[in-house]
Formats: sequence, structure tokens, C-alpha cells
Amino acid sequence: MLQNKKRAGVVNQGVLIAVGSIIVLGLLSIFLISTPDKNGQNSSGTTTGKNDTAGGTQKNLVLFCAAGVKPPVASAALKYAKEKFGTEVHLQYGGSGTLLSSLKVAKIGDLYLAADSSYQQLAKEAGLVKEVIPLAIIRPVIAVAKGNPKQIKTLDDLLKENVKIALANPEAASIGKQSKKIMQQTGHWERIEKKTTVFKPTVMDIAADVSLGAVDAAIVWDSTIKQFPDKLEAVHVPEFDASEKTISIAVLTCSKKPTEALRFARYLQAPKKGQVEFKKYGYEQIKGDPWELSPELLLYSGGVNRLAIEDTIRQFEKREGVTVNVAYNGCGILVSQINAGAMPDAYFACDVSYMHQVQDKFMAPVTVSETDMVIITKKGNPKNIKSLKDLARDGIKLGIAHEQQSALGALTKRMMSKIDYNGQDLYSAIQKNVKQNTPTADLLVNQLRIGGLDASIVYLANVSQVKDKLEIIPITEADPRAEQPIAIRKKTQHHYLMQRLLDAIESVASRKKFESHGFRWRIEGPTP
Repeated sequence: MLQNKKRAGVVNQGVLIAVGSIIVLGLLSIFLISTPDKNGQNSSGTTTGKNDTAGGTQKNLVLFCAAGVKPPVASAALKYAKEKFGTEVHLQYGGSGTLLSSLKVAKIGDLYLAADSSYQQLAKEAGLVKEVIPLAIIRPVIAVAKGNPKQIKTLDDLLKENVKIALANPEAASIGKQSKKIMQQTGHWERIEKKTTVFKPTVMDIAADVSLGAVDAAIVWDSTIKQFPDKLEAVHVPEFDASEKTISIAVLTCSKKPTEALRFARYLQAPKKGQVEFKKYGYEQIKGDPWELSPELLLYSGGVNRLAIEDTIRQFEKREGVTVNVAYNGCGILVSQINAGAMPDAYFACDVSYMHQVQDKFMAPVTVSETDMVIITKKGNPKNIKSLKDLARDGIKLGIAHEQQSALGALTKRMMSKIDYNGQDLYSAIQKNVKQNTPTADLLVNQLRIGGLDASIVYLANVSQVKDKLEIIPITEADPRAEQPIAIRKKTQHHYLMQRLLDAIESVASRKKFESHGFRWRIEGPTP
């Protein structure tokens, strides 16, 4: 337990939540009537972006920001407003834990920026945030006065009798939580806790104490030192150097303006926009996506996936304010285009065998789903087809997918070539009956429905919407299964944006769509 005499400026956790939510509500009411001045400060003293949008239409955002990250974020918010994207960003500061406690109660605002990704994980588990976007890397250090007068070089030196220490409250601030965790692992925590002169709610509070000479040392983030260039210096110790943390920003689930919130988050992460400010203030940068107001993405997808992903992609476009151009085709055609130089941002294959052919150009794939190959016939099955071998009988008009243009065609050949039919492989035996050879299964389904074919081999997922108009005959021979992997291109310029699209495709909501269209879900995780 932290001693009461050391909790200067720190309140009980239950009181903290209540007070924090009152502060948030009060500030939001101030935001509605305050006007920013030329320095980006409004009447409440809270940093805001200035906006001169024609017509006066604004979509203001409220960002709850870890106090230690104030300088780069405030500077980026002002620049964002000056670029006239139609949005002001109002910043409310506090410790990462304090802000999270307030958000759990108040459930208002648009964005939450924490100095430690563990807080974003807690927020996600509580259902408070959706998309989480990394911004910078930080590490703990020991802050001492310029010249290090007490010659502090190790954690053990903090235990010297003549050294006064300030720490951030582990319940309120990210640095407090992280430093406590590390020192518990090294066996230093109990002794340093007892010796600490004061605990305060934010990293900036304890850094200021060292700069003023009130204490001799504090544990802060390495980036905090850069904000006191003439007063402080950092002492790096191995225990802290090995413990990097990611500053990240997340869109709150309660946000009424998620598109605008995501746009500002992308701006903060962009190398020539927000990352310039993080670099200026001494943060280790994230190699983010380049800034575009309305990015365009290119997704190559096998035709079998179309019905399962169309709605998810439309929802993603609307939420992110982006355009996703999807090229649906046979996987043989898509792979040929990729190998010839086409550069989609991601590829969603009909079967894993087609991902293998271009794997060197893509990151590790995720197998999203699988579906079975089936035989389809006209309603009532007038030709009495019961198995693959029946497709070789005389008088059958058969449609199959092209073996070179389509994953379905290649799988059909592989499957039927393993089956003996009167001394020859079944795939060779059916060729006399093949009347249609198409790059996608959709064309086969349509041809059968209008009467041009007696039977076709397609994926079960291809007939999910027309089950009542066709007969579906399961295939029990060989291996009639196809697996659908998706992967991001290694050299895409939109790595983080594409990862969020993949997250949407791999979500619980997406799973419902896949299963409704005849796929089996392959990703482990919560069920709908």
C-alpha cells in the first residue's frame, strides 16, 4: 500500500472516477461555448485546434490525452486545424489511468490517447474503444537534475539515504504502472515505495518536481526529459531499456464522429504530418501510413469471397472515409497479374495453393475460412447425378472452372485426377462432356440456372443465395475442401489501414456473414 503521507495530489480511486467524470462533463460543456485564440487555447485553458472552415460547419472532436504526450499532440492538432479539414480537436489532459477511469463512467468523447498500450487493451476489454492506432515508442528512465549531482546510475542508487524520490501514482499514470511492474520483477519495488517522498498523478508533475529541486530523482518516460532540456537528464538502466511501450490513440465506441476521429488519428501517425511533431519532441517514431485525406486501397479477391465480404468492405469505407477498390476474379488470373507486376494492397485467395504462388510478395497470411466443393444440378436432379463419376456418363452437359484461371478449376482437376474411371483418371474422362470452362464459379451457376448446363462443380459458398433453385450434391471423394487465406502486401504504403481492413474481415460480425454464405470459420476467437 502507498503511504497516505506520500499521496500528495493523489485521490482515492473511487473518488478519482467520480471527480474525473464530473471534470469531463464540465469541460465538454465549456467546449461548446469556448473559442480558440491564436495560440490554440480556448477559454477553458484546454488546447484546441483552430478552424476557419467556410460556412462555419465544424465537426469538433474531443481527445482525452495522456498528460506526458501533450506537446506533440497539441502542436499536431493546431496544424490539423490550420489545414482546414473542417474539424477542431479539443484536448483534455490527465494520467492515462485517470482518463480511463473517467471514460468508464462518463462514456463521452471521440478519442483516447494513452502513453501505454496496456491501457488501450483495458479500454478495449471494457468495450470503450474500437480501432487502436500506434503513434510512438517510449521507455522508462530515471530523471535527475542536469549534471546528475547525486551520481545516480542504477536502481539501487535510488535507495541511497540522501536521495529523495518522486513517483507517479500506479493507479493514475502509465509511467507509474509500468515502473511499479518492472521494479516488482527486479525486487526493488517495496523498498523504493517506502522511500518515495511523494506520489503524483502524472509524469509531468514528478518531472517538474525534479526540475525544481523538490526531489533528486523520478522515474519518467525518455520523451519527458526532452521537455525539460535545460533542467533534466536521463539515466538509462538495463531494466528499463528493455521495457519499451507504445503510445497509441483509439477511437471511442461512443464517438458520434468516428470518420473524423479516424482521419485525425491517421494524421497523427503520418510521417510528414503528426510524426514530425513527435520527432521534434524526442519520441521514437512509428513508420506510419502516408497522409491522404481520403485514401484509396486496392484489394484482389477470389470471386468466391465476394458475397461474404461486400457488406463489411462498404461499412469499412464509410467508417474510415476511404475507398476500397476490389478486383474480383479467378485466382489464376489474379496471381498472373500479381506476378506480372500488379500491386494490390492485399490479396484474399480462393484457396491456399494460390497464396503460395505469390507468398514472397505478401506478409504472413491468415486463413479466414473454408468451403466445400459440391456438384449442382437443375432442380429435381433430372439426370440423377449422385457422385463425381456420374459426370462422365454420356449425355451430361457439364460446366467446370478453368484449371489455369481459377483456383476452383485447379482444385477440380487435382481432385478428379486422383479418381480412377475405367482405367483413366476421372478428370480426363469428363472432358468429352465439358461445355463451359469459366474463370469463376458465378458464371457456372448462372449457366446452369438458365438451362445451358446439366451439372457443374462449384463451391458451396457460391450457391448460398440460390439453394432453393438448385439441387446440391455433396462430394465425398478425394478432398473437396478449399481454404481462403488473406494477406497484406509487404510493400503496401497503407500497412496500418490495411490491417484495420483485415481486422474488420476477421471480426465476429464478419464471421456471421461468412457462415451465412456457406463458409466454415477458421479463425479462433469469440463466437457471434
